[in-house]
Amino acid sequence: MKQVINLKDIVKNYKVGTQIVRALRSVSLQIDEGEYVAIMGASGSGKSTLMNIIGCLDTPTSGEYVLSDQRVSDLSDDELAEIRNNEIGFVFQTFNLLPRNTALDNVMLPLIYAGVKKQKRIEQANKILTDVGLADRVEHKPNELSGGQRQRVAVARALVNNPSILLADEPTGNLDSKISEEIMQLFADIHKQGNTLIVVTHEEDIALHAHRIIRLKDGEVESDEINENPVI
Repeated sequence: MKQVINLKDIVKNYKVGTQIVRALRSVSLQIDEGEYVAIMGASGSGKSTLMNIIGCLDTPTSGEYVLSDQRVSDLSDDELAEIRNNEIGFVFQTFNLLPRNTALDNVMLPLIYAGVKKQKRIEQANKILTDVGLADRVEHKPNELSGGQRQRVAVARALVNNPSILLADEPTGNLDSKISEEIMQLFADIHKQGNTLIVVTHEEDIALHAHRIIRLKDGEVESDEINENPVI
């Protein structure tokens, strides 16, 4: 199995006033292509910082990160932006949708940045919205959609460029338990199609959907275990 993520001795420190906050303390882990991983931990454990580094949204203070055979520290800002747009899809707790734009327009946004022609953008966005069960909601704006539908739009936007890695940060944090299960079922379907899926969560029942669970505590890996019986 090809290794897509290799983190070695990752340290991340933040300066807050005169204080140094040690968010990550020498974290090392590897994730293979096609894995479904949950990164768990309480608030302040370092899980969101780790996700930001994996997603090339932030850089470590020290340590080495190799993403798909590329040393991330060697890449220019433009190359990092290209990776974020083409190789990694992001799903956030707060959906991050443009409120005045339709579902279709929101999903097409990454394709605009990628320079895809308009007709192709419309076709790709329509297809992915259909795939996530929103064929009848493409012209609706976020305030006309339920929380679960908004998160499906966010998932569709993350997938529209066919990224190899999907990163989801607390993707069910603003949803009730029934809708949360629907979103996790959608993630299971995405994983079956071969995507590498990384879900950051503090909720045990969400983490149990993953096939591997990495637990962080105080900026360190506390445990890294295979989940023999993932929730289906």
